[in-house]
Amino acid sequence: MKFFFTTSLLFCSLFCIGQKTVSFADSLRKVYHIPEISYAVVTSKTTLEIAALGKHSTELPDTATLNDRFHIGSNTKAMTAFIIASYVEKGRLKWTSKFFDVFPEWRKGSKPEYLSMTLQDLLSHKAGIQPFQGENDPEIPDFKGTNQEKRKQFGRFVLTVEAVKLDETTPFVYSNAGYTLATLMVERATNMSWEQLVEKVFNKDLKINVQLSWPENQKHKDTWGHRTENGRLTPVPSTADFHLDFTEPAGDINLNLPDYIRFIQLNLEGLAGRNNYLKAETYRFLHKGIPNYSMGWYNIYENNKELSTHSGTVGTYYTLVHIDRINNIAYIIFTNAFNDDTRQGVRLLMRKLKENYGS
Repeated sequence: MKFFFTTSLLFCSLFCIGQKTVSFADSLRKVYHIPEISYAVVTSKTTLEIAALGKHSTELPDTATLNDRFHIGSNTKAMTAFIIASYVEKGRLKWTSKFFDVFPEWRKGSKPEYLSMTLQDLLSHKAGIQPFQGENDPEIPDFKGTNQEKRKQFGRFVLTVEAVKLDETTPFVYSNAGYTLATLMVERATNMSWEQLVEKVFNKDLKINVQLSWPENQKHKDTWGHRTENGRLTPVPSTADFHLDFTEPAGDINLNLPDYIRFIQLNLEGLAGRNNYLKAETYRFLHKGIPNYSMGWYNIYENNKELSTHSGTVGTYYTLVHIDRINNIAYIIFTNAFNDDTRQGVRLLMRKLKENYGS
């Protein structure tokens, strides 16, 4: 009877917190003009709170559901690093594998600063690769062929571009192109494309329904990303011309919140010392093996806290994830817009969620 009473009290407490948070989140959504927000608070075993609020588009009556898909932008990096980690465990690569040991024929013509870079250097942004984030990028040639063939041509081009110098004040340089180069290594080691690897690891092995590029919103009711034009949010159809300049492994996955929760819970389990698809020691390395930025995650130590964090956007969606590694709890927020208002609304919601659950 005492156990039942305690459990009931805990459930009521969490329910009351959830109800208050939903109201707060929806008010933020309206104040900051965010069409849709989906969010969750999870442990390795339980979803403590989850909600979907708002509409698919500013110009449609469709209401939000938990089945809605969101483009997660650079939160794709952790998923690409996860794929690569699975093949490191299989012995196809090592974290210390040098790029030019895998591609010896590319040494000629590449900048000498890159000759000793390793797989972990690329995934932790410590190889000095130019950012290629869409602003002030070197002019990219018009490559032809399949996505995989164009990534190879792009990768070879990247290695001819001047390296960024790292020092004590600049310990890493965030680079989408670095993830393309790391992906080329696992593509050669497995004789599979990144697209095939995503399909195998997430869709077939883990039964997580991952898709590429923007969510399909023309054939199905689903989220529309929104870009800001002349100070107003404009919904973007999935048929709009869009590509990531051959850096898809750095930021081109979409999925719904419940499926993303499953991926985050695998990480939480691993960080708690339990093996699953990957070994616990691999999860520890992914999250905190490298200072500042590890493998797809910012590795943060501050105010007696340990955090793995990342955000993602290509200018039409915005997602934010915080993992409290000490309390083994994660906070996930998905939105279908991006501008300063969106970031502020998400920042305030993240702060509220962490206050509610003790992070």
